[in-house]
Amino acid sequence: MSGVRPMLPLLLFGASAPQAAATKEFTLPALPYAFDALEPYIDAETMRLHHDKHHAAYVSGLNAAGVEVGGDSEAVALAELQARALYHGVAVRNHGGGHYNHALLWVNLASASEASTEPSPELAAAIDDRFGSLEKMQEEFAKAALGRFGSGWAWLGVKPDGSLAITSTANQDNPLMDGLEYPVEKMVPILGLDVWEHAYYLKYQNRRPEYIKAFWHVVNWNKVSRNFEAYAKQGAPVPPTPTGGHHAMEL
Repeated sequence: MSGVRPMLPLLLFGASAPQAAATKEFTLPALPYAFDALEPYIDAETMRLHHDKHHAAYVSGLNAAGVEVGGDSEAVALAELQARALYHGVAVRNHGGGHYNHALLWVNLASASEASTEPSPELAAAIDDRFGSLEKMQEEFAKAALGRFGSGWAWLGVKPDGSLAITSTANQDNPLMDGLEYPVEKMVPILGLDVWEHAYYLKYQNRRPEYIKAFWHVVNWNKVSRNFEAYAKQGAPVPPTPTGGHHAMEL
C-alpha cells in the first residue's frame, strides 16, 4: 500500500475533526433587491450580468479550488477565509476574494428611495474626526477609486488603531488579505466599490468618475454603519449578510 496520503479539501472554521455532514460548498447569495432596484444609478442589465455571471463565476471557482464550508455560517467562513487567502493559492485568492468582495458590495447597496442618506451618529463622528466631513471622505474615496489603474476596488475601513482610512486593491484582492505584494492600508473594510469595467461599462462606458459619483446615491448607510459598529470597530471581518440593512431580506 502506498505511503502517499490523499489530499484533503481545505475546511474552513469547522470542528477539530472533519465531518462530512458539517461541510458544504459556497453558494451564490441572492440579491436583497430586484435587478432594477438601483436604477437609474446602476442599470438592471449590469446588475444581472454582474451578479448572475461574474459573481457566480467566482463562487464556482472557489468551490473548484477545494474550499469547503465547515460550521453553520457560510458568510462568517467566507469573511474569515480572506486573511489567509494568499496562503491557499492563486485560485482561492482570486475567487475567494471575488466572492467576498461582491457579496459585501450587494448588501451595502439599496435603492435610492430606500437607502439611508447618511451614516449613523457614531460612524458620522468617526468620518468627521478622520476626514473633516462626509463630503471630504467621498472626495478621498473617489481619488482612490480613480487612481486604481485597471481593475480593482476602492475601500473605506477601520485600521487596527481604530481610525478610519481609505485604500484600494488590485483585481479581487481586499485589505483583509495578509501578504499582498504591494502597498495597501491594512483595515477591516466596511464599504467597497468595484471599479472593474464590467461593473459600470454598459451604462457609463469609460466615464468612471460618473459611476463613482452615482454610487453614493445607492449606498445603504444603515448597513455600512452596522458593519462599522458591530464588526470593524472590534477588529472582526464583516460577514456579508443583508442583516441590519433594512432590506426586505434579513438573516
